[in-house]
Amino acid sequence: MKQTILSVKILTFMLFLPIAIWAQTPISGKILNEQGEGVPFATVLEEGTTNGTTTDENGNFEFNVEKLPTTIVASYIGFKTKKQNVTSAANISITLAEDSFGLDEIVVTGQGTKSRTILDSPVAIDNFGVKELTRTGQPTIDKMLTFKVPSFNSSNQAISDATAHYDPADLRGLGPSRTLVLVNGKRKNQSAQVYLNRTPGKGEVGVDLKSIPTAAIERVEVLRDGASAQYGSDAIAGVINMVLKKNVEYTTFSAQTGITADGDGFNFASDLNTAFNIGDGGYVNLTLGYYKQNPTNRAGTPGTNDPGASTPQEVQWQLDNPDLGMNVGQPEMEKKDIFVNMAHPIGEDAEFYSFHGFTTRTGKSFAYYRAPYWRPGVREAEFLTRKEDFIGYQPTFETAIDDHINAAGFTWDFKENWTADLSGTYGANSVSYTVNNSVNRDYLADNNTSPTTFHPGGYRLQNLIGNLDVTGLLTEDISMAAGLEVKQEYFSAYEGDPRSYYKGGSDSFAGVKPAEAGEWERNSVAAYAQVDYDITDALLLGVAGRYEDFSDFGDNFSWKVNGRYKLGEKGALRGSYSTGFRAPTLHQRYLTNSQYIIVAGSSEPLLQGTLANDNPAVQALGVPSLFAETSKNISAGVTYKFSNNFYGSIDLYQINVDDRVLFSSQIGADGDDATVNPVEQILEDNNVVAVQFFINAGDTQTKGADIVLNYKNYSGFGASLAANFNETTIDAISTPGPLAANGYNIFAKEEKGLITNSRPKSKVILGLSQELDKWYFGLNNTMFGKVTITAPESGGENQELASKIATDVIASYKFTDKFSLTTNLNNIFDVYPDITKASTNTAGAGGRFPYSSEVQQIGQLGANFSLSLNYQF
Repeated sequence: MKQTILSVKILTFMLFLPIAIWAQTPISGKILNEQGEGVPFATVLEEGTTNGTTTDENGNFEFNVEKLPTTIVASYIGFKTKKQNVTSAANISITLAEDSFGLDEIVVTGQGTKSRTILDSPVAIDNFGVKELTRTGQPTIDKMLTFKVPSFNSSNQAISDATAHYDPADLRGLGPSRTLVLVNGKRKNQSAQVYLNRTPGKGEVGVDLKSIPTAAIERVEVLRDGASAQYGSDAIAGVINMVLKKNVEYTTFSAQTGITADGDGFNFASDLNTAFNIGDGGYVNLTLGYYKQNPTNRAGTPGTNDPGASTPQEVQWQLDNPDLGMNVGQPEMEKKDIFVNMAHPIGEDAEFYSFHGFTTRTGKSFAYYRAPYWRPGVREAEFLTRKEDFIGYQPTFETAIDDHINAAGFTWDFKENWTADLSGTYGANSVSYTVNNSVNRDYLADNNTSPTTFHPGGYRLQNLIGNLDVTGLLTEDISMAAGLEVKQEYFSAYEGDPRSYYKGGSDSFAGVKPAEAGEWERNSVAAYAQVDYDITDALLLGVAGRYEDFSDFGDNFSWKVNGRYKLGEKGALRGSYSTGFRAPTLHQRYLTNSQYIIVAGSSEPLLQGTLANDNPAVQALGVPSLFAETSKNISAGVTYKFSNNFYGSIDLYQINVDDRVLFSSQIGADGDDATVNPVEQILEDNNVVAVQFFINAGDTQTKGADIVLNYKNYSGFGASLAANFNETTIDAISTPGPLAANGYNIFAKEEKGLITNSRPKSKVILGLSQELDKWYFGLNNTMFGKVTITAPESGGENQELASKIATDVIASYKFTDKFSLTTNLNNIFDVYPDITKASTNTAGAGGRFPYSSEVQQIGQLGANFSLSLNYQF
């Protein structure tokens, strides 16, 4: 040990020798902890310079400064950094406070009446700082959370039209619609896109998490409990609150670049975060961000095994292109962000605040390659090439997505221990589509020509929300929160260009027709109240209720009771029971469209149609107008701080969702050519081969457990284990009478599988880290549990995909306190999901997809590497 200490001293002396030549004033002192003990090997610097030293084994330090007075900055792992003005040269004493760790961290999400520590909270909540998230090496916040929160999942989609540009994300496998996302405690608008393809979250709408730049975030709080009684619709699985940075001390510039082991998927990110003062005590925090990624391709190579080639030319094309021209992987994307978070005091008891975010991004993904034997009509027309040169074509699916969030408000203290918050929030998300390298086959057949570029239209969702929230103390032991909310929502569908929807429409994605375009809106009003009673220092009981009335489907009342009992100063038992709800989105109520999509049992895309829930033909089948889903959520857990360095928690939960909104199976002809039943008549009337609709029809139950263990010591070593185990079952599917009478199954086996088996039933994250002065090393292992590819009703065998482990290595070096470099080696063992078996009879399209797009697990990137720099000034 003494030899090590001597080596450290020699190294430190050599490092600071050039500075010591000109620094003329010697100072000395001691760094202490709150118990008055010396802190060994703490860093002591003269502010604004690299001039400094480290303390010895007793916490003593001595070095030269340019002059007195000066400011000394002391820091050490596990303690809060402290600045202290120094006017004398000797006997300097600086006391470092322990940094909050784990259960001592203050959180606000889900607390309502007042902020509490994680230990004091009656519900399970996680708190992740931005540094912890960025050390995952993932490029966007949704991917970072995937590798930090076991019950959270998000993955890129392959060949999923617009869904490929959004990445459905959820908590506890309950679907994107049932996770509420907040920014600074204000509701974030959902996306304009409904997920219609066969991926997890099919038929649902989520928040566009890519629209929130990581550089603007201070921390993320994840509430793992139902919270509709406090926040309203969507908070069934939990709440994610993105807390933005405030008046930061330094301007931070960061840049990152990465690539996969296959040499594709190159990405580059750069962002700047800064803050400046305004007026007397106000601040403005500004974030600028840029991100660009290239596509990846993990297509299979069926080659001549693909049926359909009938000429030597077509067979030769298969031999020359064994992947059949496919591009299967993450899409191309370019994203630009600007976020502003600001506040200014008004007198002594009030504050004005606002935050504004705008994200714009473009993306390009690929539809199925139209093999030459798939499109003989286009070949014979000799429109793209001569017959003998025709090799098919691959349409691209391109998006332009804009996302806004703007909020402004006032907080003020209107009496002792009482605070009010009056705010307005506007959010919007829009998507417009472009299809390139395609044709409209019907237009070509009728006119001997066709555009190759189409603009199929797009969608836009907006909401305008007003909130008044009041919190305070009724007595020393009873705290209360109450509030009012008014909300206006708008959904728009924009018509495509006429040739994009002419008859069958553009090949791969037909345009929005005039009858499908339109604007719809609804409004709602809500009132809530919450009371928490600290009966004793150990026992807390709370109750909350919220009433909300919607203009389109009616009202809902949700309530919640929770409690916490402290086990001394180190632990607590906690539990809650709540009811909740989710309002059907305007998309689900009014969306009508038609497009080419893979139908189970077909090797090529076919045209299918989605009819709005209020369409007379749909309602004639007995499908009721959409109404609210309801839920019952019960949870219980224990958390305990074994020492200042080590804590853990276990939480059990059960969530029952009734009248879940489902996107029905594709319903087509019944196979009896002699008669036409009512469903077949609807198909004929709408010129589609299959029809789908939204319906309240599913009752599900989700059970699970969350386990968290965290350890960190003052030598810089940290270890964490976080796990989620869950299972979802479908208790009932309600089929409308006319459909049931004609033998139709509105929610087929493969659709059920997307709810019960498409997300990992377990995820375990083991993290190890070590900080050594200027170095940081991290090793993370994330085990994604089993998922199951569900074979369709038409036949096939289910395939269970084995658990997979992604191993990530992180190394970071601080050249100075302000400049660091970090390298991330993610999934270093190049692990992929199991290959999909042909016997599943799923949409593998003849071997074009080696990995299923119908389930999500470890993803399809394989090994990937990144290098990033961070500079503060």
